[in-house]
Amino acid sequence: MTKPYVRLNKDDAAVLLVDHQAGLLSLVRDLNPDTFRNNVLALAALARYFELPTVLTTSFESGPNGPLMTELKETFPEAPYIARPGQINAWDNDAFVQAVRATGRKQLIIAGIVTEVCVAFPSLSALEEGYEVFVVTDASGTFNALTRDAAWQRMAAAGAQLMTWFGVACELHRDWRNDVEGLGTLFAEHIPDYRNLMNSYASLQAAQ
Repeated sequence: MTKPYVRLNKDDAAVLLVDHQAGLLSLVRDLNPDTFRNNVLALAALARYFELPTVLTTSFESGPNGPLMTELKETFPEAPYIARPGQINAWDNDAFVQAVRATGRKQLIIAGIVTEVCVAFPSLSALEEGYEVFVVTDASGTFNALTRDAAWQRMAAAGAQLMTWFGVACELHRDWRNDVEGLGTLFAEHIPDYRNLMNSYASLQAAQ
């Protein structure tokens, strides 16, 4: 049976960035490291662009997982930042769950490292509590395609929607007439080929 189309709504969505930590970054092998970092920063940029409530969390920073990516701290200096002392599933941490609930949003856009644990576990927990979950696949990373695909299948079977950061941005934006230059510039900063498109657009605008 086909499920109804549940689209992202910028007025009801929040972003959860789970365990994008310096040590864990070294485990990501299903995406090129530079591409992966770019995708994470693109997701962060669109969260800022659409003014989405964002929650940051890390796991066992004092251990091998390491500190949160510096760029995320800089992008969200005032966002809730939950340094979990040891809970593997972020949803097992009361402060994290309280921060999510405090957003007042029912749509959760989730990304993290590693996909089958740090993304899957809170995604499944949130689905169980009635949230709509959208997993950003290209801003989440893990060891290899085998573990990634198993995690995707598990989350999708439970009701999570699998998306890319570009798809998330476009679905939130809805209509180019809302703002061409702003979102186009964001895309150009994170998609090299999109710069050509925006340069062409700028040239046409200047010629009019």
